[in-house]
Formats: sequence, C-alpha cells, structure tokens
Amino acid sequence: MDGIIFDIDGTIWDSREPVAKAWNNVLENETDLDIRVDAQILTGLFGKPMTEIRDSLFGDLPEEERGRVAARCYERENEYLYDEPGTVYPGIMEAIKELSTRYPLFIASNCQDGYIQVLLKSTGLSEYFKDFICYDDTGLSKGKNIRILMERNGLNEVVYVGDTKGDEEACREAGIPFAYVTYGLGEAAEPDYVIHTAGQLTELW
Repeated sequence: MDGIIFDIDGTIWDSREPVAKAWNNVLENETDLDIRVDAQILTGLFGKPMTEIRDSLFGDLPEEERGRVAARCYERENEYLYDEPGTVYPGIMEAIKELSTRYPLFIASNCQDGYIQVLLKSTGLSEYFKDFICYDDTGLSKGKNIRILMERNGLNEVVYVGDTKGDEEACREAGIPFAYVTYGLGEAAEPDYVIHTAGQLTELW
C-alpha cells in the first residue's frame, strides 16, 4: 500500500452544527426563503456533490438563483468554520499523525473549494497530508477525483477511509478498497474494512 485517502465529514470531523449556523445566517439575512437547515437535515446531505445539495434544498428556485444562494452559503460556511470549526472525532488526530509516519496521506471530498483548507488549518493537520482534491476542483464524481489524485501522486495501491454508501460507491468506481468508519454519519453495504474507532486505523495499517 502506497497511500491512504481520507474523507472529511463523518470521518475526520463533524461540522454539522457550525455549517447549519452559517447556512441559516445567509438564508435569514440575504434571502426571503423560509428554508432553514439543522444537523439532522445536513446528515442526509453531507457527502453528496455540491450540486445535489443545492438542488435538494433550493430546487424550487430558478437555476441561476439556486446557484447564487448556494454559493453564498458555501462562502459563509468557510468563513464561519475558521472561528467555529467542526468537532474532531476522538483519536483521529493521533491516528493521522501516526499513519503519516508510515504512508503518504491524502484527502478527497465532495466539498467546495476552501473547505479542506479550513479543516487543515483549524485542526493543525496540514503537515500530515500530501495532497487533496474536491468536487469544486473538477466537477467530477468522487470516484474519478480519487483516480486523478492517485495519478498525479503516482499511487497504485491505496485505501479510502470514509463513512457513507457514497464513499463506498466511489471506491468501487475508482477500483480501490473501502474502509468504513462506523462512528460517522452514514452506512455501508459491503466495505472491505470496518473500523469502529479511529484508533483501529493504526492497528490495521
């Protein structure tokens, strides 16, 4: 194995509460919409591509307005998370630091540009990750983005660590093993590895 690729939400941290506050700030102060989000709503949306989240929440709006509102929400989210970051899962910081001494580490996420940077800066994890890619970089599926990340870093044998069926499907598309963390936000059908605590990551690899 020559690398480990991580998901963010539900794997490294839980940012639902601050993200909900950021989005509601925009919806309350910059729109006439009655829509509000909370952690429960975001649980069903996190991990999906940005366009799917936008269409799910703002599907009744014209496409141009839908895009504008979503863009402001994502911008406010990035700003807000610098002051109120997500809650890092127990043991994941230590696991990442230890794993980085054995393997190159990477991130692939269906998020907006800037979100991964906020995570890395606010948690102090920047030095442990070699590269990252997000949906906003390419507009492509997570599976395709994983392949892009692998190709530009010369990776052949990697594992992806995530928490949802979408992550599992992305791994099948990319042709790599999927390690499912049960402490996250979603479910998986037939993962290659099942991890109940972050500490088990260092026991596996």
